Amino acid sequence: MNRASVVPWVGTVLRLVLAGVLGYAGAIKLPDPDESVRAVRAYQLLPEPVVQVVGFGLPVLEVAVALLLLLGLGTRIAAGMSGLLMIAFIIGVASAWARGLTIDCGCFGGGGEVSAEDTEYPQEILRDLLLLAASAWLVWRPRTRLALDNVLFPDRHILDADDLDSDDPDSDDPDSDDPDSDDPDSDDPSTADPDAAEPRGASR
Repeated sequence: MNRASVVPWVGTVLRLVLAGVLGYAGAIKLPDPDESVRAVRAYQLLPEPVVQVVGFGLPVLEVAVALLLLLGLGTRIAAGMSGLLMIAFIIGVASAWARGLTIDCGCFGGGGEVSAEDTEYPQEILRDLLLLAASAWLVWRPRTRLALDNVLFPDRHILDADDLDSDDPDSDDPDSDDPDSDDPDSDDPSTADPDAAEPRGASR
């Protein structure tokens, strides 16, 4: 099994994991948007009008990105949006931790103040860092298996396959396909016999 066949399957697993996490996070918050607003407010980072917009809009965005990733449609764009969400989550949790707030992240419902022993800031940041890494992989290698991108944009799929094959060291040899590279009778003037070009009378 060569690299060109393994890489798309790695991306497929990462794409489905991201879709599952974001889909679950968004779907569990959709039935109770007020709870989502309270979770956003608990971070004490945004003005109230923005808190309302983020609280109501975040679950919808998470579900939309999850669907794109699940279908493999616009994978690079969806993965980029997923990465931006993870960066925002990491900043929010780290900020709350640094300011001594004791809140639940509200990532999968809930949110708001909790007791100090119930906070899980290190675990939450580590989880989001791993999901950020998965998003970055898909931005770099968006071609995966079982994806609509392969059906709607087959030419791009071929190009990506060629990119993978270009990692073959033999393909980078500029002389490998040059039929004249081993020809001893080259037209290079620097290899010509200097005595052959000198007139006979010049040695007198």
